[in-house]
Amino acid sequence: MLSTTQNSRNVLVIAYYFPPMGLSGVQRTQKFVKYLHRFGWKPTVITVTPTGYFAQDYSLLEELKNSNTEIVRVGSLDPNRFFKKKGIVKMPSERVRKIFSFISDVFFIPDNKIGWKRNVLKAADELFKKTKFDIIFATSPPYTDLLIGHELSKKYKIPLVLDYRDVWHEYPLKIYPTPLHKYKNYKLEQEVLHNAKIVITTNRRVKELLLARYKFLHYKDVDIIPQGFDPEDFEKNKPAPRSPSNKMRITHAGVFYGERTPNYFFLALQKLIKENPQLQNRFEVFFIGNFRDEDKKLIDKYNLGNVVTTLGYLEHNKCVQYLMSSDLFWLMLDNDTQSPGKVYEYIGARKPILANVPDGFIQQTILELDGNVVLPPQDVNATAEALKKFYIKFEKGEKFSPDEEKVNFYNRINLTNQLANIFGFLTEV
Repeated sequence: MLSTTQNSRNVLVIAYYFPPMGLSGVQRTQKFVKYLHRFGWKPTVITVTPTGYFAQDYSLLEELKNSNTEIVRVGSLDPNRFFKKKGIVKMPSERVRKIFSFISDVFFIPDNKIGWKRNVLKAADELFKKTKFDIIFATSPPYTDLLIGHELSKKYKIPLVLDYRDVWHEYPLKIYPTPLHKYKNYKLEQEVLHNAKIVITTNRRVKELLLARYKFLHYKDVDIIPQGFDPEDFEKNKPAPRSPSNKMRITHAGVFYGERTPNYFFLALQKLIKENPQLQNRFEVFFIGNFRDEDKKLIDKYNLGNVVTTLGYLEHNKCVQYLMSSDLFWLMLDNDTQSPGKVYEYIGARKPILANVPDGFIQQTILELDGNVVLPPQDVNATAEALKKFYIKFEKGEKFSPDEEKVNFYNRINLTNQLANIFGFLTEV
């Protein structure tokens, strides 16, 4: 017999990346799922069984205890499976990552999670026998998630909502070994988009790329729900301890891959200290997240061992505590399509941001808040000067007071309400 939860409607969420996996890629979906019940939706999440990954964070899973969420875990035939016993996998060097990515993109279309698809479709059939779902929500990457949502939507005649955390065809780290590989990805994306009732992106740049490539999409077919921050994270946590010497604390949260690198920031920090020796012991810089060996070597290369500390991956609550205790956040980005979740947690922490990013939507987002500074990714001199100016403000005790209305635009509870409204519209028409 089919059943629905009283006074709520059911949404089936397809999300390979989900807690206890860590890293920012899981948090958008996890926070949606956490709050959907407040707006009349009961989520059932299909995700992968525990597997090898770069980080694990059971605290994110713990947050869902009161969210009325059912989690169904399905095994996958993909490369992560081979690291299942190891659990946490070390972040590879950039050279190794590129080699693995190339091999993966040669043999797997659209990605190496395609081996998960058959098992999920089978498990979903069992779910549909006992539950009446009103909406299917598929989030990517991996883009296999979108293919799964597409097939289930067609089979059961249920509206499909696609969530693009990153662009597909123009993804900066995507490798197309041959024109045929590129064409096959294009055709798969085209088919999935044709079937979707609405597409959600994290930023306007991805929306622009989709509308430009797929002319059958209309402006209203693609909505934007940005990344955000969870206010409860800041309400339930306390700032991490500070150094007794009251050094200025600069924090970066996230991982480096592709052309993202701390190299130019380190050069700027080295330049600042060399030209202002009195500042030698006035900074403490923390890097939260998996840190590549090649980047750790830069710390010694630039003689910054007394200034820079790498903390590795921290459970999300612990990470928030460091954000709360910081005086300045640093961000580096090398493209205008990705939308790192940590940017919005920086905003939620209500501390100033120094960003080395290209022109585009992230630049504009950061500059919405007075007091933030945005510079080109490789501008060492300007970055050193900006660090000095931020330190002078810190020394004077100047407070950063962002516009609360602009900050709360990125509140994940409000963003989940937007998603629930989309679901409601699609099930009422």
